[in-house]
Parts: sequence; structure tokens; C-alpha cells
Amino acid sequence: MNAVITPVFRQADQVDVDAIVALVESAYRGDSSRRGWTTEADLLDGRRTEAALVAELLTDPQSAVLLAWADDELLACCHVERHGESAYFGMFAVQPSRQGSGLGRMLLAEAERHARDAWQCRAMHMKVIDVRAELMAWYERRGYRRTGEYSPFPYGDERFGLPRRDDLRFELMVKDLAGAVK
Repeated sequence: MNAVITPVFRQADQVDVDAIVALVESAYRGDSSRRGWTTEADLLDGRRTEAALVAELLTDPQSAVLLAWADDELLACCHVERHGESAYFGMFAVQPSRQGSGLGRMLLAEAERHARDAWQCRAMHMKVIDVRAELMAWYERRGYRRTGEYSPFPYGDERFGLPRRDDLRFELMVKDLAGAVK
């Protein structure tokens, strides 16, 4: 288990794009991702994100990419996007060597705070590949509930990776933010 750190949170800007892409790739793809528990290396090959997509997210006023820094090092990131009274949570990545330190839990709480306080969102939504039972259980321990609402994995769209199996789909998970402590 890693030592507890106190990160500094801030919104990303264009100078952060390459660091964000490198972090996301290291957390989900290839051998580097296997040092952490959130790897998708056994499920998907290919890219997890790309610089053009991240740069585009940073220009959308209904979107925020949040970063966690410590000692001038990018440790974690996530994307939050406003959809009316709810926000969508995604592109969540923690350095593989820092996973299990509580950093992901802190960044998730910061994303929820941002959605609730900056945008007055009443709920946070996310889609999780449903074969990732350990990850879904982690979100459930943080107050998210499985909805039983599924959407197909976008097979054939390389922007989402190259599937290594044919049974992938997403399940919608939701958390009520309206009753959360501000």
C-alpha cells in the first residue's frame, strides 16, 4: 500500500494534453498498466485515448478534465461532462504505481464536488465494462449503484480500443449527488 498523499487538484488546460494521454495509456493499456489493478490489458489492445480527443474536451464549456498533482507530478485525472442536472464521469486514470493509495477515491470525490457545486448536478453517471466486477464493486463502495441498463461495446471503433474478446458491454452506474454533503 502506498503512503497517503495530499494532492493538489486543478482543471487541465492545453499544456497538460500530452501528460494526460500518457497517464491514461499507462493506467489502461500495455505492460505498464499491469502494475495497477485497473488495467484493461487483458480485455483491450490499442489506444485508450488520443491527444486530439483530450484537447477537444478542454474546449467544451460543459466539460472539465480534473487533475491531481503532487510534487510537480501528474498522479491522476478524470473527465466530467455536464448533461443538464447530471454529470458524466469518465477517463479516470491513476498512475499504476499509485493505485491503492486512496488517490482515486480523493479524485472521484473532487469530481463529484465539482459536478454538484460548479454545475448544480444532482447525479453522476458512468459506464463501466460489466466484466470488470472488481472495478464495479469499487464504485459501489463509493455510493454508485448498478442500474442493469446496458449499452453495447462499440466493436469496430478503434477509438475505444481493439477488443480481445467478444462479450464486452457497458453497464450504467449512477450516484445521487443531491443528498451528498457539500
